[in-house]
Amino acid sequence: MKNGEFMTHRIRVWDLPTRIFHWALVLCIVALIITGEIGTDILPWHFRFGYTVLSLLLFRIVWGFIGGRWSRFTSFVHRPSTVLAYIRGQGRPEHNVGHNPLGAGSVLAMLFFLLAQVGTGLFSDDEIAFSGPLTKFAADATVKLATTYHAEIGKVALIGLVLLHIAAIAYYRVKKQENLVPAMLHGDRELDVPMDPSRDDVRSRCLAALVFFLCAISVASGVQLCN
Repeated sequence: MKNGEFMTHRIRVWDLPTRIFHWALVLCIVALIITGEIGTDILPWHFRFGYTVLSLLLFRIVWGFIGGRWSRFTSFVHRPSTVLAYIRGQGRPEHNVGHNPLGAGSVLAMLFFLLAQVGTGLFSDDEIAFSGPLTKFAADATVKLATTYHAEIGKVALIGLVLLHIAAIAYYRVKKQENLVPAMLHGDRELDVPMDPSRDDVRSRCLAALVFFLCAISVASGVQLCN
């Protein structure tokens, strides 16, 4: 403490692979919405962005187990009792480092609905010129159900989650005077108490690149085999 000011601790919260995943996912979601709305002429790109999102999601799942400390699921997936305690103002200091127990629900919901959206996209058929690579393996009723979910229910749910995410960021900025965006750009946060940082060195970044490469190759190979 100096001149009545509290000492802060700057730590690496979001490792570079997590930050790249986040912004790449943002760009892909925007591109998917645009290409989906334009329709037939640009649908091949809609599929390409969809495959990219699937690769990113597979990477994030793996990275949730082996990535930097605050990117791991163990750092933000909590029991319901912990979430309720946080809502009542009884959270622990570490809950405000990465994803807090309440925000974690939004993150998990986003991952779930994105997987559902991509998954149903693989079984979708626009009945004009394009169909997902897995439609040939499914019954007509399944394809119709997947197409309806993908084009109507899932899309609306995802847009709602995106808007909720933006609203939460705005709430923290206006009400709590806390800007969450910079940390997702440079990776660091200023904290009132010392915390262990996320590992973010050359070895971990190379590992992340290898994991994403394997995920992307798996998706590309699977699509190729189904075509």
